Amino acid sequence: MADDEDLTLPRASINKMIKEILPNIRVANESRELILNCCTEFIHLISSEANDICNQQSKKTINAEHVLQALDRLGFGDYRADAEAVLKDCKAVAAKRRMQSTRLENLGIPEEELLRQQQELFAKAREEQAAAEQQQWAQLQAAAQLMSSMQQQHASEEGDEEDYS
Repeated sequence: MADDEDLTLPRASINKMIKEILPNIRVANESRELILNCCTEFIHLISSEANDICNQQSKKTINAEHVLQALDRLGFGDYRADAEAVLKDCKAVAAKRRMQSTRLENLGIPEEELLRQQQELFAKAREEQAAAEQQQWAQLQAAAQLMSSMQQQHASEEGDEEDYS
């Protein structure tokens, strides 16, 4: 059997909810633990009832309607409107994600063409990088030649000074 830690909500989440609901109230650790246990028990109760409803309907997956029916059966019908509002929000977020994931499909450009364009951009970036490195190398070479030339000139000037001595 799984230990109790695997069957509870994250304490940080509960603490955050408590802080949002009661920002100016201190809540004892004992009370936080009790709230955590109540939330966990509530979730177990609702999911168990939703599972029973699902089984009675010969379904294999618990869906939102099963959960809403469970709320009604267990006497939590007052929560139904809030639960339906949350469900509506969840569906909107999921729809937005689907729209974003299909954005490429909605461009009207075949995937092969997008891949070709991407490869072209990569090749161009590699060429630009190589050109920048080549230019940097040329500058280093020119600087080295200038230094060498200056050193030779300096050495010949020192040699000229020794000739005059």
